[in-house]
Amino acid sequence: MITFSRFRKTFGPHVAVGDLTLQIRRGESLALLGPNGSGKSTTLKAAAGLIRPTSGEVLLGDPGEHASRPRARNLVSFLPQRVTFPDTLTGRDVVEFYRSLRGLPPARTHEVLRFASLDAAADRAVGTYSGGMTQRLGLAVAVLPAAPVFLLDEPTAALDPDGLAAFYSLVERHAAEGRTVLFTSHQLGDAERLADRFAVLVAGRLVAVLTQRELRDRLAARGVMRVRLAEPPGPVLERVRAVAPGSFAEIDELVIPGPPSLRPAALDAIRQEGVEIRGLTAEEGRLDPFYRELIGDST
Repeated sequence: MITFSRFRKTFGPHVAVGDLTLQIRRGESLALLGPNGSGKSTTLKAAAGLIRPTSGEVLLGDPGEHASRPRARNLVSFLPQRVTFPDTLTGRDVVEFYRSLRGLPPARTHEVLRFASLDAAADRAVGTYSGGMTQRLGLAVAVLPAAPVFLLDEPTAALDPDGLAAFYSLVERHAAEGRTVLFTSHQLGDAERLADRFAVLVAGRLVAVLTQRELRDRLAARGVMRVRLAEPPGPVLERVRAVAPGSFAEIDELVIPGPPSLRPAALDAIRQEGVEIRGLTAEEGRLDPFYRELIGDST
């Protein structure tokens, strides 16, 4: 449904995205992950037809149309990262404007305002809205058409709880209806909940495409358990290393890196030495170190 074929976009000497080849299938939800400046927004804007490739191509639909052509753009609804509307218009005015552009029936305005939990504030000026309400208004506009492709750039960044609930239901419903969703996120929890696959961009390069399970396993392998002991951890360290080789000591703690599957055996080893455990914490793998490792893997 969305095909990037050696897509490259430069701004002067700066390469925003370099030779991206990626396909998002019909009915699939794919999350673009990556640190700031990795090219995620540029990629979404190219799919929306808002910017043209420096080289390569971006196709929508089946058979594929170039994303910048009107027929392809009619397939898309796009929610940008920063949503702004004229302060003097009401929420209803904004939705009515976009509804009329799409040629949709008047009843659709009330439906999407209710979906975004804005029906009670529909006749207030947008200038009086909170940031979360403005983002929900953007979501209401994005959901107006029954578009087969939804492009959402950091959609949860400024959402309040009502907006998050609406966003989750939007993506889950569209996936069930066979629509294609491509979104960016810095929130791993949102991505894990909603995406079928994850594409990781770093410095404009595609460094990994992972399924739900593959991402979960790779992050879990980078987790850490810290065990606080009643006595210096040195004597018990060798026994723990026999079951968790990367373990090391820090003052009154044992630090046990690796997947959760190692942790029960490590705790058993400590107990067998008769050492009192006074506390433990577990940290799952974080995205930023994961990105750095992927850069190393891809060079």
